[in-house]
Amino acid sequence: MRIISICPSNTEVLAFIGAEHLLVGIDDYSDWPNHVTSLPRLGPDLSIRMDELEALKPDLVLASLSVPGMEKNVDELVRRKIPHLVLNPQSLSEIGHDMLAVGNACGIDAQPVHAEFLSIIGEIKNRSSLAKNRPSLYWEWWPKPVFTPGSVNWLTEISEITGARNVFDDVPSANFQTDWEDVLQRNPDYILLAWVGIMTSKVKPELVRKRPGWNSMNAYEEIHIMKEELYCRPSPRLIEGAIHLGKLIHPELFEDMELPKFILEKQA
Repeated sequence: MRIISICPSNTEVLAFIGAEHLLVGIDDYSDWPNHVTSLPRLGPDLSIRMDELEALKPDLVLASLSVPGMEKNVDELVRRKIPHLVLNPQSLSEIGHDMLAVGNACGIDAQPVHAEFLSIIGEIKNRSSLAKNRPSLYWEWWPKPVFTPGSVNWLTEISEITGARNVFDDVPSANFQTDWEDVLQRNPDYILLAWVGIMTSKVKPELVRKRPGWNSMNAYEEIHIMKEELYCRPSPRLIEGAIHLGKLIHPELFEDMELPKFILEKQA
């Protein structure tokens, strides 16, 4: 098969099920595993160059609705009658189902890696069940205006399975705009900066330290830069992010937990 992925999380799903060798084109932001970066680039995930995509004669395009604005890609695939599969997971369970669905579409048995995926999630839950406290986390997806995930989001689930809680888990939304005053009143124990689409080296904690009242918060000494690619993409790599989060908030429970073999193999 000739497959094109037009979203980084979809490329990562393909890699996890061992189907990345079928790729003939990717979006500009797909960067994992490293060897996919040599493939033809078709533009940012919100502005795919469809003429170039169509010229590659794909048997299947993996599209996504994980970011507002991606609908136009799907509309164009429909208009051009290009075979495609649209993914839009909001939870670890849905990511697991997508692994199976993509495997089925590619003629690859994804059951073994799916089982391992579920096993690692189970181990994370078992470890966090021993936690003596559950700190509150404020996830910042964008600094100005402030955007953060609500309850219908994988980061709320990641927080829960590692023995913590998203301080905005009472807001029934995948992500939403709020303001610093709201964050201040909720007084989280940790401030976790995962700015969408921004490299770790470009994230600036000093912007938080310029906000009023920040030094009176519980999170005064707990402002952390989190790797965007491990927390902002709905792919199986979220469990790598969960393990790193566990080591941060409950080191006594997670310090000896190693990354799963199927992640290490792709990073090699």
